[in-house]
Amino acid sequence: MKLSSRITEVLGIRFPIVQAGMAGNTTPELVATVSNSGGLGSIGAGYFTPERLEKEITYVQQLTDLPYAVNLFVPSQKLYIPDKVEHMNAWLKPYRRAFNIEEPVLNMDETHQFNHAIDVVIEKGVPVVTFTFGIPDQITIAKLKERDITIVGTATSVDEAIANESAGVDAIIAQGSEAGGHRGSFTVTGSNQTPLIGTMSLVPQIADAIDIPIIASGGIMDGRGLVASIVLGAEAIQMGTAFLTTEESGASSLYKNMIQQSKETDTVITNVFTGKPARGIDNDFIHKMDEYNDDIPDYPIQNQLTSAIRKEAAQKGDAQWTHLWSGQSPRLAQNVSATLLIQRIINESKALLNS
Repeated sequence: MKLSSRITEVLGIRFPIVQAGMAGNTTPELVATVSNSGGLGSIGAGYFTPERLEKEITYVQQLTDLPYAVNLFVPSQKLYIPDKVEHMNAWLKPYRRAFNIEEPVLNMDETHQFNHAIDVVIEKGVPVVTFTFGIPDQITIAKLKERDITIVGTATSVDEAIANESAGVDAIIAQGSEAGGHRGSFTVTGSNQTPLIGTMSLVPQIADAIDIPIIASGGIMDGRGLVASIVLGAEAIQMGTAFLTTEESGASSLYKNMIQQSKETDTVITNVFTGKPARGIDNDFIHKMDEYNDDIPDYPIQNQLTSAIRKEAAQKGDAQWTHLWSGQSPRLAQNVSATLLIQRIINESKALLNS
């Protein structure tokens, strides 16, 4: 068994390790360090304006001449429902008052921002683009392929993987339910819930159903996870939480400490922060929102309604009123450089494969 594979060739990387997009927590230094260390660094551009994205790409290009990725959120087709927004604003009013912040003006131009981001990616010559929350339309895929940009989709079920392959993506991130942060789902089950299949179950089933390379994601933190993923049928791994606690991460000290102090039983999946299901460390904000007796507005509306509260809480060092995305393997988190983390994973993997 080898660590090199189709995916390392397709992505142009030495090691089968991808850093997850982690919108809001990546830095150019983290992205470049991962790429310079043999993996694939990823700019988490889900919340970026096109102008911010262009600056981030330029900075990363100054720090590395090796392949890197940009992660984008595929626009949702959810409707703006005024009553939902009005009710949520009324509920959040005491929290805004406590932090002395104003009610936000909503930006509903998600599709335009996405299309502009695609243009920036093409103009800047980004080598790899990964997508979350769905599959871009065929016009977008054709534009990217015309520029030889590698396209990576995200799937949380076999059906989503098949849909990605049918659309023409080059590889798929198989995101297990252990993964921290947003669920990449774009379908629902018969009970109208997003798929929640563990990585160990998801990867081999997808491997049996598609022909393009698979990147396993969810709960993977070390060489054991890499080797196990390869045995299951993946050709690489994607890690988010593992890179969140590295020295180059944009996560605050509060955030990093909360991950390293938490247990595998401390995370929950909730939509109260952004309107989309996401796994994070349980806290008071989640508990209070459980008392809310109306539907949570959809993403990106809920994300914008709570954003200022979460940012202010984080700046004040209050872990109870901000999101703390984390996967289910926090005991394995390390506070080291991204370079050392990758070296340790590769060394451990080689030792296991040679034993």
